[in-house]
Amino acid sequence: MSKILLPTSTAGSLPKPSWLAEPEKLWSPWKFEGEELLQAKQDALLVSLAEQVAAGIDIVSDGEQTRQHFVTTFIEHLNGVDFNKRETVRIRNRYDASVPSVVGDVSRPKSVFVEDAKFLRAHTDKLIKWALPGPMTMIDTLYDGHYKSREKLAWEFAKILNEEAKELEAVGVDIIQFDEPAFNVFFDELNDWGIAALERAVEGLKCQTAVHICYGYGIKANTDWKQTLGSEWRQYEESFPLLQKSNIDIISLESQNSKVPMDLIELLRGKKVMLGAIDVATNQIETPDEVADTLRKALQFVEAENLYPCTNCGMAPLSRTVARGKLNALSQGAAIIRGELGGQ
Repeated sequence: MSKILLPTSTAGSLPKPSWLAEPEKLWSPWKFEGEELLQAKQDALLVSLAEQVAAGIDIVSDGEQTRQHFVTTFIEHLNGVDFNKRETVRIRNRYDASVPSVVGDVSRPKSVFVEDAKFLRAHTDKLIKWALPGPMTMIDTLYDGHYKSREKLAWEFAKILNEEAKELEAVGVDIIQFDEPAFNVFFDELNDWGIAALERAVEGLKCQTAVHICYGYGIKANTDWKQTLGSEWRQYEESFPLLQKSNIDIISLESQNSKVPMDLIELLRGKKVMLGAIDVATNQIETPDEVADTLRKALQFVEAENLYPCTNCGMAPLSRTVARGKLNALSQGAAIIRGELGGQ
């Protein structure tokens, strides 16, 4: 996969330039339309790529510069979902939101991100990771008045995601990541059909596959929820044993400044672990030594060749200055551990 020991990457989004959309804000409206917007998105993607390369990030992404949100932008391109018919639902048992409605059979009339991925591939020789929403997290962001079954809708989305993933693989994406924060909430569904639906989404792929499970962006609804989780966050105990047996290659998780016991990684023994060593819920920039300390602790439970230093989650709500500092710290912290391992 990667010949670099401890290859670094980001979990997902990076801040958008202020000329593209209002900074430090989710669902920020675009400042352009039509062809101007397309050009502005591509320019932002190149800026995001350049900042990752300058920071020494090994596995690069688009920084999600062409999408407003990690879930809804994908859903916007599907048939069967009405964004004008909105209902209020509880998102991940955490907060209420006005969401679009499923009004008919869902389908993907054409690829969603393939042109963006081709554009990124044409501008870098580095390994590329591309993020897609996972089936369970997609259904948790909608009101379903058509299928009236979370499981049935998830299976339909899994098929659609598989179509998209195969096209992304065909244009040169090296790792396809599915974002499933819902795995930390709906444990019965996770066990009954959540892992199976995710495996349907990766069916037939030859590239590396990943699933990202975290505790969310650093927004108030998420930070308030974390306050209710006690002195130890053990939600991963539900998903890790199931994922260890699955055919997903890489498990991406939150660690830095969280209350997740590091030894839970032992439950993933044999899998690649994309460890969140950067806290995205604070403007405080980690030092390289703090990142190295997190990685050092993780190495008690995962082989060095399987450890991929990463961020806890996406960084869209942060300023570009803070995000750049955090990317630099991630890269430099990984370099410290590489040096230590090289000396053994």
